[in-house]
Amino acid sequence: MQPISLPPRLLMGPGPINCYPRVLTAMSTQLVGQYDPAMTDYMNDTMALYRRVFNTQNQQTFLIDGTSRAGIEAALVSCLEPGDKVLIPIFGRFGHLLAEIAERADAEVHTIEVPWGEVFDPQQIEDAIKKVQPKLLAVVQGDTSTTMFQPLEELGTICRAHDVLFYTDATASIGGNPLNVDEWQIDAVTVGLQKCLGGPSGSAPITLSDRFVEVVRKRAHVEAGIRDAHHESASGLRIRSNYFDLPMIMDYWGEERLNHHTEAATMLFGSRECAVQLLSEGQDAVLLRHQLAGDAMLKGIQAMGLKPFGDLKHKMSNVVGIHIPDNVDGEKVRHDLLHLFNIEIGTSFGPLKGKVWRIGTMGYNARQDAVLHTLQSLETVLRRAGFVLPAGEAVDAAMLVYAGER
Repeated sequence: MQPISLPPRLLMGPGPINCYPRVLTAMSTQLVGQYDPAMTDYMNDTMALYRRVFNTQNQQTFLIDGTSRAGIEAALVSCLEPGDKVLIPIFGRFGHLLAEIAERADAEVHTIEVPWGEVFDPQQIEDAIKKVQPKLLAVVQGDTSTTMFQPLEELGTICRAHDVLFYTDATASIGGNPLNVDEWQIDAVTVGLQKCLGGPSGSAPITLSDRFVEVVRKRAHVEAGIRDAHHESASGLRIRSNYFDLPMIMDYWGEERLNHHTEAATMLFGSRECAVQLLSEGQDAVLLRHQLAGDAMLKGIQAMGLKPFGDLKHKMSNVVGIHIPDNVDGEKVRHDLLHLFNIEIGTSFGPLKGKVWRIGTMGYNARQDAVLHTLQSLETVLRRAGFVLPAGEAVDAAMLVYAGER
């Protein structure tokens, strides 16, 4: 029966991270009715802000109420009909997630894989598209399980050449790495707030091209504002999910305001503030801040005598993987960082479980003091665990990055 009281953690893992204070303030705002003009004005405002965040002119840019996984499911379940072919390049845990969701939609799922720590060359993906001839290419832009960043710039042109829809999950990368939806000809993008956007998990911004909207609209049925639950579209079965039915959600966010759900107002306020934070600071400035923090953390890790994981040419700016030294108990290091210094870093999944730490520098925590405090604390914990390392050089290396000397 006591009030919530949590320890003052510094969340330096792969997400979630500490929220921007202005986001928390926005989320304490009192509610109004879901059709109050003040509320619908903020819905429209949020749509306009996220068009700028996504760098798109897409009219259909809004929020899915739920975590980033809800956005993924809405995009895939609304697009894919049973038997549709989907191609999923997998380079980490979240590629497997896309495949699972597509399988649950009874799509015909085709995957290609590279070892964890690598990404795909565009030619590999085009070759697979020619072979599979899918309806949809679904790829993760940044996969925090491996810290890798898949280049997307050429994939949109490839997909248009082969009449393939192009979807990406950019939850882990947006805000800390470039994402130019229109320029790169991406048809659908879903993200979450809990990484570089600096908010809590629970809302999934989404943007849809006219091409994508046309496909999912063919599965929608409206007669006098009432959907015919028994009718099937000319192209196949109706969308199996009510909650994740994108045409219904588009009608809710559109001028019709057709009732679908009650908008999660508190999450909308937080989502809006995440966008305001990014855009008021400036996208280029935010990208630079994440790049500096990521570079400083990487140089500090290397100066400590630790080995980064994966192909560093394709590392996300906002998270670094670190091989756990053979003579070090990785979980004890994480335990001591958490309980002695109130700092959380991450472990990993699948083939990397117990072999790699992951340290994030995202959103509100992509700042110099958080980087330096984490490096100094990690050095102390490692030294106390018996790991031999050059004292003080990690922080010095990071400070050189911030000074523009490395």
